[in-house]
Amino acid sequence: MVPDRIEREIVIEAPLARVWEIVTEPEHVGRWFSDSAEIDLRPRGEATLTWDKHGTARAWIERVEPPHFFSFRWARPVGAEPRRGNSTLVELSMSAEGESTRLRVVESGFRELEWPEEEQAKYAEENTQGWELELNELQEYVSAQVR
Repeated sequence: MVPDRIEREIVIEAPLARVWEIVTEPEHVGRWFSDSAEIDLRPRGEATLTWDKHGTARAWIERVEPPHFFSFRWARPVGAEPRRGNSTLVELSMSAEGESTRLRVVESGFRELEWPEEEQAKYAEENTQGWELELNELQEYVSAQVR
């Protein structure tokens, strides 16, 4: 069965305002998440995430509530314009925990993809592994920035 959502949560040893900057500003996103990024951080704004290895993904910003929440919808195949049926919704929520920040990532909509079930399952599995790797890279990046 295809999972409909991926959920990951980490605690980052940095203040909320700093984590918000690092997960929303293109110059940071292009260092921990992709190889380069362009982000118009407002509802209905566009984002372009480029990886040398994977190509370019397009996204639309759905919600922005600084410094606690933002979400975007990104499309597959790489380069496609995001719409229901070819995209998943990624939600990032952040909350202060003392001097640290709890970051929660939820990606949903895998069962709504207009693909065969085995392709939906493969994409969900790839993204499950991907978020684990990316959040580890985020923690390493933040540690290097905060020192």
